Amino acid sequence: MRSRRLDDAQVERLYRQANAGRWHVPVVLFADALDASVDRALGAKAPTKRELDRCLASLHLEDLALACACAAGDEAAWEHFIREQRPRLYRAADALAPGGCARELADSLYGELYGLDDRGKGRQSLFRYFHGRSSLATWLRAVLAQRHVDRLRAERRLEPLPEEESTAAIASPSTAPDPDRSRYLTAIRRALGQAVARLEPRDRLRLGCYYAQELTLAETGRLLLEHEATVSRHLARTRRAIREDVQRQLRTEAGMTEPQIAQCFHSVMEDPGSLDVGEMLDAGGERKESEQDRSP
Repeated sequence: MRSRRLDDAQVERLYRQANAGRWHVPVVLFADALDASVDRALGAKAPTKRELDRCLASLHLEDLALACACAAGDEAAWEHFIREQRPRLYRAADALAPGGCARELADSLYGELYGLDDRGKGRQSLFRYFHGRSSLATWLRAVLAQRHVDRLRAERRLEPLPEEESTAAIASPSTAPDPDRSRYLTAIRRALGQAVARLEPRDRLRLGCYYAQELTLAETGRLLLEHEATVSRHLARTRRAIREDVQRQLRTEAGMTEPQIAQCFHSVMEDPGSLDVGEMLDAGGERKESEQDRSP
């Protein structure tokens, strides 16, 4: 058996459908990529035949085969990839930063995609995170957008703190703290962290752009190639999902009653303290990436 998930006949059929032979992709390598795609979509559970067929039918197989070939270093595949995707990547970069500074990020992606380490040896291609669940062009835009957000976040961290005497300095609280606030903050932080980690990467990126980076709806839309009305709608949906997830956790895991949950939200909204949404978004992304690193 070449695959943990599929029989040899399925692998052969999908291999032909992906035209993977064009790039000299070994069948075993393509079978591994299919397994990783199914694992990513369905988790470790054993899917029904209908679930498996639906998952396989949704894959962008030709893009998956091309990614496998590029990750393996096939020269013809790389030439095709650069010829087809570089113009699209540059257009996406120009949409992110019309002045052209994002093109440097686009160019830097090629080293990560090719996968050489610092000494020019070994291969750990960024393509290992592509599972064919979206088109290669869409995935590349998402990766580029994330790199752009990471750069903005790093630049913002280098900004100097305000002087103590300035109006921008953080004022000390003048009222006595709520004795339950520390407990509420701990519970909310834990629940929020878990809720954010469960979000899809695109939803997490959208939240990071709008809340952590304080981009406008229009700027966030340009980053994700979405209309600002679409951004607003998705943000509202994500906020509802997070709140419902947090309430469920406080109810079932922290054992809080409905009045306690309401007081928990009220207390934290009045004084969030060290509650940092940007930090949670970072942690959620690292957790997702760690899960991907452990994928077969």
